Amino acid sequence: MNKVRIGSVGLGRLGLQHAVNIASRIQNAELAALCDVDRAKLDETADKLGVRRRFTAFEDLIACGDIDAVVLVSPSGLHTRQISAALAAGKHVFSEKPLGVTVAECREAEKAVEARPELVFMLGFMRRFDESYKYAHDKVVAGEIGKPLLFRSYSQDPEKFIQGAIAYAGHSGGQFLDMAVHDIDLARWFTGSEPATVYAIGGCYAHPEFAQYKDGDNVSCLMKFKNDCMVFLFAGRTAPHGYNVETEIIGTRGILRIAGVPQKNMVEILDGGGVRRECSENFLERFDTAYVNEVQEFVNCVIEGRKPEVTVYDGTRVSEIAYTCKSAFEQGVLVTF
Repeated sequence: MNKVRIGSVGLGRLGLQHAVNIASRIQNAELAALCDVDRAKLDETADKLGVRRRFTAFEDLIACGDIDAVVLVSPSGLHTRQISAALAAGKHVFSEKPLGVTVAECREAEKAVEARPELVFMLGFMRRFDESYKYAHDKVVAGEIGKPLLFRSYSQDPEKFIQGAIAYAGHSGGQFLDMAVHDIDLARWFTGSEPATVYAIGGCYAHPEFAQYKDGDNVSCLMKFKNDCMVFLFAGRTAPHGYNVETEIIGTRGILRIAGVPQKNMVEILDGGGVRRECSENFLERFDTAYVNEVQEFVNCVIEGRKPEVTVYDGTRVSEIAYTCKSAFEQGVLVTF
């Protein structure tokens, strides 16, 4: 196979970005079809990207013989069913997180992947494909900072987008599942270990609307991993300065910091307000290259007949950890995994 014909599902913010990337930035890939329930948006996007095959029903898309793979950027609650159906139809599958909205759904996805070992399945943990995170991970693996003893990661969304977060809160599964899954995945990736215990705290400091879902607008947890590494995670929705993701790994012989000072680029602005650097607006801007890199890896795996490093089991494990963190937050006690 010299080119992978992809049908992309879902045209929300991230779905639209993936569609544009596949059409213009992914090597050896063709955006062969688009699928979305919104016909007007579907036609507008397909016209703009020059895509002829258009579907409003997912079942019609995977029945199409002119596609080799699907990229799922649909609502989270549909992921497990669509993963299973696409694999059963003989399509390679790339799915954005989460693998499922419950651990039971994740187990169903595992079975679907196991039933079709000849097909490629990959989950979208894009931070592993960010150039800075890859660079730092290589240094940790090479032992350049010694043995990691503390992993700290923050994920913060801008306050100006809070109404969208409130509207989605009832379906998000809580901040640990919705926001902190990427930090949890990074913690496992950098430490090469799994959590043993967790204590979680937080609250509704600015927006009491989250309380009805047993969630907060800012939450955090402290975990002890099985290799004794300390892991601290923070997820917040009220950052005044913009989208902010930063990570620190402290080792016995050195420290690595990734985006310790959040910034949009290397430009400094000097004006009447002082000297400052602008911050990224959202995750699409901050991880623009990472989203390209992850789908490129998926396409490469299909063409080369190999399996990606990110597996279906990573999706299940991260969901298990996120729900355990949520349980610790709700109970206010130390929880053992």
